[in-house]
Amino acid sequence: MSSTSGKAAEDAVVIPPPAIDETASTTTEKAVFAGGCFWGVQGVFQHVKGVKNAVSGYSGGTRETATYETVSGGDTGHAESVEVTYNPQEVTYGQLLQIYFSVAHNPTQLNFQGPDHGTQYRSEIFTTNGEQKKIAQSYIAQLDKAKVYGGPVVTKVSDMTAFYPAEAYHQDFLTLNPTYPYIVYNDMPKIDNLKALFPKKFSANPVLVLKAKG
Repeated sequence: MSSTSGKAAEDAVVIPPPAIDETASTTTEKAVFAGGCFWGVQGVFQHVKGVKNAVSGYSGGTRETATYETVSGGDTGHAESVEVTYNPQEVTYGQLLQIYFSVAHNPTQLNFQGPDHGTQYRSEIFTTNGEQKKIAQSYIAQLDKAKVYGGPVVTKVSDMTAFYPAEAYHQDFLTLNPTYPYIVYNDMPKIDNLKALFPKKFSANPVLVLKAKG
Protein backbone atom coordinates (compact mmCIF):
# COMPACT_ATOMS: atom_id res chain seq x y z
CA MET A 1 0.00 0.00 0.00
CA SER A 2 1.07 3.57 -0.49
CA SER A 3 2.99 5.19 2.35
CA THR A 4 1.06 8.46 2.18
CA SER A 5 -2.13 9.80 0.72
CA GLY A 6 -3.47 13.23 -0.04
CA LYS A 7 -6.99 12.05 0.59
CA ALA A 8 -8.42 11.04 3.92
CA ALA A 9 -10.41 7.90 4.47
CA GLU A 10 -13.73 7.41 2.75
CA ASP A 11 -16.66 8.82 4.68
CA ALA A 12 -18.63 6.23 6.58
CA VAL A 13 -22.08 5.45 5.20
CA VAL A 14 -25.10 4.88 7.42
CA ILE A 15 -26.75 1.69 6.18
CA PRO A 16 -29.57 -0.53 7.48
CA PRO A 17 -28.74 -3.81 9.21
CA PRO A 18 -29.12 -6.99 7.14
CA ALA A 19 -32.66 -8.27 6.81
CA ILE A 20 -31.48 -11.81 7.51
CA ASP A 21 -28.78 -12.85 9.97
CA GLU A 22 -27.34 -15.93 11.57
CA THR A 23 -28.75 -17.70 14.59
CA ALA A 24 -26.00 -17.97 17.15
CA SER A 25 -25.49 -21.59 18.15
CA THR A 26 -21.80 -21.49 19.11
CA THR A 27 -19.45 -19.08 20.83
CA THR A 28 -16.69 -19.11 18.22
CA GLU A 29 -16.92 -18.58 14.47
CA LYS A 30 -14.64 -17.24 11.75
CA ALA A 31 -15.29 -14.76 8.96
CA VAL A 32 -12.91 -13.48 6.28
CA PHE A 33 -13.18 -10.03 4.70
CA ALA A 34 -11.10 -8.27 2.03
CA GLY A 35 -11.50 -4.53 1.62
CA GLY A 36 -8.30 -2.81 0.59
CA CYS A 37 -5.19 -2.55 2.73
CA PHE A 38 -5.53 -5.01 5.58
CA TRP A 39 -4.05 -2.60 8.13
CA GLY A 40 -7.26 -0.59 8.40
CA VAL A 41 -9.67 -3.51 8.07
CA GLN A 42 -7.85 -5.36 10.84
CA GLY A 43 -7.80 -2.24 12.98
CA VAL A 44 -11.54 -1.74 12.67
CA PHE A 45 -12.48 -5.29 13.60
CA GLN A 46 -10.02 -5.32 16.51
CA HIS A 47 -12.14 -2.58 18.07
CA VAL A 48 -15.43 -4.51 17.78
CA LYS A 49 -16.89 -6.07 20.93
CA GLY A 50 -17.29 -9.81 20.54
CA VAL A 51 -14.26 -10.14 18.25
CA LYS A 52 -11.69 -12.50 19.78
CA ASN A 53 -8.99 -12.06 17.15
CA ALA A 54 -8.46 -10.38 13.79
CA VAL A 55 -5.49 -11.47 11.70
CA SER A 56 -4.19 -9.82 8.54
CA GLY A 57 -3.40 -12.19 5.69
CA TYR A 58 -4.08 -13.36 2.17
CA SER A 59 -6.99 -15.23 0.56
CA GLY A 60 -7.80 -16.28 -2.97
CA GLY A 61 -4.47 -17.66 -4.11
CA THR A 62 -2.03 -20.44 -3.28
CA ARG A 63 0.21 -21.00 -0.28
CA GLU A 64 3.30 -20.54 -2.45
CA THR A 65 2.38 -16.96 -3.38
CA ALA A 66 1.06 -15.88 0.04
CA THR A 67 3.81 -13.36 0.78
CA TYR A 68 3.52 -9.60 0.82
CA GLU A 69 6.09 -8.95 -1.88
CA THR A 70 4.51 -11.50 -4.23
CA VAL A 71 0.91 -10.48 -3.54
CA SER A 72 1.84 -6.83 -4.15
CA GLY A 73 2.47 -7.73 -7.79
CA GLY A 74 -1.29 -8.05 -8.23
CA ASP A 75 -1.35 -11.29 -10.21
CA THR A 76 -1.45 -14.00 -7.52
CA GLY A 77 -5.22 -14.15 -7.12
CA HIS A 78 -4.79 -13.19 -3.47
CA ALA A 79 -6.58 -10.31 -1.80
CA GLU A 80 -5.28 -8.66 1.34
CA SER A 81 -7.76 -10.08 3.83
CA VAL A 82 -8.59 -10.23 7.52
CA GLU A 83 -9.68 -13.38 9.33
CA VAL A 84 -12.04 -12.43 12.14
CA THR A 85 -12.64 -14.86 15.00
CA TYR A 86 -15.74 -13.80 16.90
CA ASN A 87 -18.44 -14.80 19.36
CA PRO A 88 -21.76 -14.69 17.46
CA GLN A 89 -23.62 -14.38 20.75
CA GLU A 90 -21.95 -10.96 21.18
CA VAL A 91 -21.66 -9.80 17.58
CA THR A 92 -23.36 -11.60 14.71
CA TYR A 93 -22.08 -12.22 11.20
CA GLY A 94 -24.64 -9.75 9.92
CA GLN A 95 -23.43 -7.07 12.30
CA LEU A 96 -19.84 -7.67 11.16
CA LEU A 97 -21.04 -7.26 7.57
CA GLN A 98 -22.77 -4.00 8.46
CA ILE A 99 -19.51 -2.65 9.89
CA TYR A 100 -17.57 -3.96 6.90
CA PHE A 101 -19.87 -2.25 4.40
CA SER A 102 -20.28 1.02 6.28
CA VAL A 103 -17.00 1.69 8.08
CA ALA A 104 -14.18 -0.66 7.05
CA HIS A 105 -14.11 0.14 3.33
CA ASN A 106 -15.99 1.47 0.31
CA PRO A 107 -17.72 -1.47 -1.41
CA THR A 108 -18.33 0.46 -4.64
CA GLN A 109 -14.64 0.70 -5.60
CA LEU A 110 -13.64 -2.05 -8.05
CA ASN A 111 -10.14 -3.44 -7.48
CA PHE A 112 -8.97 -0.49 -5.43
CA GLN A 113 -9.44 1.31 -2.13
CA GLY A 114 -8.46 4.94 -1.88
CA PRO A 115 -4.80 5.28 -2.89
CA ASP A 116 -4.26 1.52 -3.30
CA HIS A 117 -4.89 0.02 -6.73
CA GLY A 118 -4.80 -3.59 -7.89
CA THR A 119 -6.83 -6.78 -7.55
CA GLN A 120 -5.09 -7.48 -4.23
CA TYR A 121 -7.10 -4.54 -2.83
CA ARG A 122 -10.48 -5.77 -4.09
CA SER A 123 -13.65 -5.96 -2.08
CA GLU A 124 -14.45 -9.60 -1.42
CA ILE A 125 -16.13 -11.72 1.24
CA PHE A 126 -14.81 -15.25 1.67
CA THR A 127 -17.60 -17.28 3.22
CA THR A 128 -16.91 -20.31 5.40
CA ASN A 129 -20.34 -21.95 5.07
CA GLY A 130 -23.63 -21.79 3.22
CA GLU A 131 -25.31 -19.63 5.83
CA GLN A 132 -22.63 -16.93 5.57
CA LYS A 133 -22.91 -17.01 1.78
CA LYS A 134 -26.68 -16.59 1.88
CA ILE A 135 -26.50 -13.72 4.38
CA ALA A 136 -23.76 -11.89 2.44
CA GLN A 137 -25.45 -12.24 -0.95
CA SER A 138 -28.82 -11.20 0.47
CA TYR A 139 -27.29 -8.15 2.18
CA ILE A 140 -25.56 -6.97 -1.00
CA ALA A 141 -28.87 -7.21 -2.88
CA GLN A 142 -30.58 -5.35 -0.03
CA LEU A 143 -28.01 -2.52 -0.06
CA ASP A 144 -28.17 -2.17 -3.84
CA LYS A 145 -31.96 -2.01 -3.74
CA ALA A 146 -31.83 0.64 -1.01
CA LYS A 147 -29.36 2.70 -3.11
CA VAL A 148 -27.38 3.75 -0.03
CA TYR A 149 -24.22 4.39 -2.07
CA GLY A 150 -23.41 6.50 -5.08
CA GLY A 151 -23.01 3.35 -7.16
CA PRO A 152 -23.56 -0.41 -7.11
CA VAL A 153 -21.82 -2.71 -4.62
CA VAL A 154 -18.98 -4.51 -6.42
CA THR A 155 -18.10 -6.83 -3.52
CA LYS A 156 -17.55 -10.43 -4.59
CA VAL A 157 -18.80 -13.32 -2.48
CA SER A 158 -16.64 -16.44 -2.75
CA ASP A 159 -16.31 -19.75 -0.97
CA MET A 160 -13.40 -19.78 1.43
CA THR A 161 -10.57 -22.08 0.35
CA ALA A 162 -7.67 -21.03 2.57
CA PHE A 163 -6.43 -18.11 4.63
CA TYR A 164 -2.71 -17.46 5.04
CA PRO A 165 -1.62 -15.11 7.84
CA ALA A 166 0.53 -12.20 6.75
CA GLU A 167 4.02 -11.49 7.99
CA ALA A 168 4.41 -10.52 11.65
CA TYR A 169 5.27 -6.90 10.85
CA HIS A 170 1.82 -6.41 9.31
CA GLN A 171 -0.06 -7.59 12.41
CA ASP A 172 -1.52 -4.94 14.73
CA PHE A 173 -0.02 -2.32 12.40
CA LEU A 174 -2.63 0.35 13.07
CA THR A 175 -2.28 0.13 16.85
CA LEU A 176 1.51 -0.04 16.78
CA ASN A 177 1.93 2.77 14.23
CA PRO A 178 -0.75 5.39 14.96
CA THR A 179 1.37 8.26 13.58
CA TYR A 180 2.37 6.51 10.34
CA PRO A 181 1.11 8.87 7.58
CA TYR A 182 -0.92 6.23 5.74
CA ILE A 183 -2.62 5.20 8.98
CA VAL A 184 -3.31 8.81 10.00
CA TYR A 185 -4.92 9.73 6.69
CA ASN A 186 -6.67 6.53 5.69
CA ASP A 187 -7.35 4.39 8.74
CA MET A 188 -7.65 6.30 12.00
CA PRO A 189 -10.82 8.02 10.71
CA LYS A 190 -12.34 4.54 10.34
CA ILE A 191 -11.87 3.92 14.06
CA ASP A 192 -13.59 7.23 14.81
CA ASN A 193 -16.43 6.29 12.45
CA LEU A 194 -16.84 2.91 14.12
CA LYS A 195 -17.17 4.56 17.51
CA ALA A 196 -19.65 7.13 16.17
CA LEU A 197 -21.87 4.77 14.17
CA PHE A 198 -21.69 1.69 16.40
CA PRO A 199 -21.10 2.95 19.95
CA LYS A 200 -22.56 -0.19 21.56
CA LYS A 201 -20.24 -2.41 19.50
CA PHE A 202 -17.13 -0.27 19.96
CA SER A 203 -14.33 -1.42 22.25
CA ALA A 204 -11.71 1.18 23.17
CA ASN A 205 -9.16 -1.56 23.80
CA PRO A 206 -8.30 -3.46 20.60
CA VAL A 207 -7.85 -7.21 20.60
CA LEU A 208 -4.28 -7.55 19.37
CA VAL A 209 -2.83 -10.56 17.58
CA LEU A 210 0.14 -10.64 19.91
CA LYS A 211 -2.10 -10.84 22.96
CA ALA A 212 -4.42 -13.36 21.34
CA LYS A 213 -1.46 -15.63 20.64
CA GLY A 214 -0.32 -15.23 24.19
